[in-house]
Amino acid sequence: MLVLSNPTLFGPDRILARDSASPKIDRPVFSWHLTVEFPISKSEIMIYNWFMQGQDIALLLKLAIQNEPQVPSKALAESLFISPSEVSKSLKRSADSGLLYMSDGEKRVNRSALIEFLSHGLKYAFPPARGSLVRGVPTAAAAEPLKSRFLEDGDPPAVWPYVDGKVRGISLAPLYKGAAKAALLDPKFYGVLALCDAIRSGRTRERNLAIELLGKEINA
Repeated sequence: MLVLSNPTLFGPDRILARDSASPKIDRPVFSWHLTVEFPISKSEIMIYNWFMQGQDIALLLKLAIQNEPQVPSKALAESLFISPSEVSKSLKRSADSGLLYMSDGEKRVNRSALIEFLSHGLKYAFPPARGSLVRGVPTAAAAEPLKSRFLEDGDPPAVWPYVDGKVRGISLAPLYKGAAKAALLDPKFYGVLALCDAIRSGRTRERNLAIELLGKEINA
């Protein structure tokens, strides 16, 4: 049995849930009216905790740059370096959010809704987390298609931390763990991920141009 405890708000609609079997584990849960401690089932927790993750954005982008709507889930898992079960969960979250339509094996991205979310909500849902100087893979304005459109300002570039990276720069946490590895195998995917990072972390001019280019890349 799960019980709500320590009703600490994370925002207007979020509260902590604690598993009575594992009292040290707190998890964020979406809630509109839960204000007192009372029993709540695991199925209800799963519903409340069904919010978007960074890998969902990566999956939607991967689908949006494809010309073929019938992309096997196994192929998505292999190309994104996430497990098949996580692909399944990601597809469901994306469909529930209205960003993806699935029917008869086809997976069609709601491109207009996706670019609207990326333009106005991405930097708030997935704020940039910067770190120290590391070796990694360039992203945001330090990667194409933005790199050639702006003059270098002398600051260290933003990079995804990656052990086999060839550029030293300021660490910028990617949308999901496998981003660097997946991007290096697919230049077009690399480009749209970098544009998303520019939207999340870039200056106004970089962000505005990134939105424009991203809309073209995903045919929104």
